[in-house]
Amino acid sequence: MIQKYMRAFAVTATLTLMQPASAMVGGGGAPSPAVAGAIVTIVGSHGTSCTGALIARDIVLTAAHCVAPSTTYKVVDYTSKPPRLLDIRRTATHPRFNMQNLLAHRATADVALLQLSAPLSKSPIKLSGALMPITVGQRLTVVGMGVAVRGDGRSGGVARAASLSVTGRPGTLQIRLVDPATNNARAGRGACTGDSGAPAFLDSNGGSVIVGVVSWSTGPNNASGCGGLTGVTPLALYRDWILKTARSWGAGIQ
Repeated sequence: MIQKYMRAFAVTATLTLMQPASAMVGGGGAPSPAVAGAIVTIVGSHGTSCTGALIARDIVLTAAHCVAPSTTYKVVDYTSKPPRLLDIRRTATHPRFNMQNLLAHRATADVALLQLSAPLSKSPIKLSGALMPITVGQRLTVVGMGVAVRGDGRSGGVARAASLSVTGRPGTLQIRLVDPATNNARAGRGACTGDSGAPAFLDSNGGSVIVGVVSWSTGPNNASGCGGLTGVTPLALYRDWILKTARSWGAGIQ
């Protein structure tokens, strides 16, 4: 069974999952150990691969388009040698998620939760407050497990961080990020294959908090691919649903 899922991950990491799901961090640096320990890879029985973040010891936050019906999911534990697969007890996608909106790079409730069959010993990451403001020029850090080199599945499976700048008109429906060094004019750091669902962090007085999840990416000048824009679904409108769902599963989360 583990060989089946790891083969699926190796294949998927070389491909664009679907156009919006090509959102993964490519070529970033190493995140802090506290953050890296809470970032996981999610693999599906139909050959999909995404990133998620522990927000409780048994709850993983990811993107809704990473969780499809009639598909079995596992979480890859890379701290075990060789890597092991962790069972998922149940999943939930936000009821207002609309795939057609996502495919058109329009805002939608691209948020999902997975509950592990057994809790991990790793420390979870805090969610932001519901009204945390996001402004143009502000820096967010995206941490994902996707490929560092587009098309090279062997470059995935490692937590990488990229500090990106908020651009456009950020709000409670969507946030667009860009590498400030390239400004979408040429290839820079940004989301790429394997990191859909990756958390976007904002540093606050209490440390790093999750303000959104990665939903899509573009290449430079809004072409297909990676290294241009990174689209993030902010959690402000969906935080109550996340907390209510996790608590209904018995998770201790604030």
